[in-house]
Amino acid sequence: MPELPEVEVVRRGLAQWVTGREIAGAEVLHPRAIRRHLPGADEFAARLKGRALLSAERRGKYLWLPLSGAAEALMAHLGMSGQLLVVDGDTPPEKHLRVRLRFEDGGPDLRFVDQRTFGHVMLTPLAGDVPEPISHIAPDPFEAVFDEAEFTRRLRTKRTEIKRALLDQSLISGVGNIYADEALWIARLHWARPANTLTRPKVAELLAAVRTVMGAALLQGGTSFDSLYVNVNGESGYFERSLEVYGRRDLPCSRCGSPIRREAFMNRSSYSCPRCQRRSR
Repeated sequence: MPELPEVEVVRRGLAQWVTGREIAGAEVLHPRAIRRHLPGADEFAARLKGRALLSAERRGKYLWLPLSGAAEALMAHLGMSGQLLVVDGDTPPEKHLRVRLRFEDGGPDLRFVDQRTFGHVMLTPLAGDVPEPISHIAPDPFEAVFDEAEFTRRLRTKRTEIKRALLDQSLISGVGNIYADEALWIARLHWARPANTLTRPKVAELLAAVRTVMGAALLQGGTSFDSLYVNVNGESGYFERSLEVYGRRDLPCSRCGSPIRREAFMNRSSYSCPRCQRRSR
C-alpha cells in the first residue's frame, strides 16, 4: 500500500497539473470507487460540475483537493492499487478506470484508476483545513503542526511494540510497514521493543530516522514493487533499490553482514537485522 512518500509524490503532481482548473464534468464508471459518497454517482457528478480545484493537500496517506464554493473537498485514498493519473482527454479509457474528471480548459483529464477497487474518492466537508473523515488522524512528521514533544510523551506511555505504535495513525500518520522497518533499522531498534522503554533521546533518534528514510524515498519518487504504484504521469518510483531491510530476507545487512530476518507481524512481515536490532529479553 502506498505510504507517505508515494502519496506526497502524487500530491505534488496534482498540485502542478490540476490546481485552479474548473471541472466541466465528472463520470463514475464503477460505483465501488465512490462507495463512501452515500448520495451516489449522479449527486457526486452534479456537485463537482462547475467547481474549481483550489489546491492539492495531504495528511499521512490521504489526499484531498479543496473545491471552490462550499467548504468541502474531493478526498482520495489510494488503497492497494489506486492511481490518480493526469491523462490527455483523447487517451482511451484505462482497463480499470473508475472515475474521470474533465475540465473546462480542454486540458488533460484527471482519472482515478484502481485495479483492486480498495481505494475510493468522495466529496466531504472540511473541518478547518482537513476533511471531516480524517480529522481524528494525527499530523504526519513533515507537517508544521506536528508536535514532537507531544508525540514523545504519548509514545512513551504505550506498552505496545514500537512498530505497532509507529503504525498507529492516531499517534503519527503516514508511516506504514515499509518505512517503519527501515526507520527501526536506522535507529537500531527491534520492532517488538515496548514503546514505553524508549528514552526521550531514543524517541528523537527514531523520529529523525523516520524523517530521513521517508525524505530519501520522496527524492526517489517513492517505492514501487510493481506497476500499480505510479505518479500522476504513470511513472514508478525507484526507492526499493535503496531499502536496507524490507523485503531483503537472508540478504546481508549493509552494516554488519548478518542475514536479514523476516518475522510475522500483524498478519504481515517485519524485517530486521538480528545483530544491529537485538530483541530485548
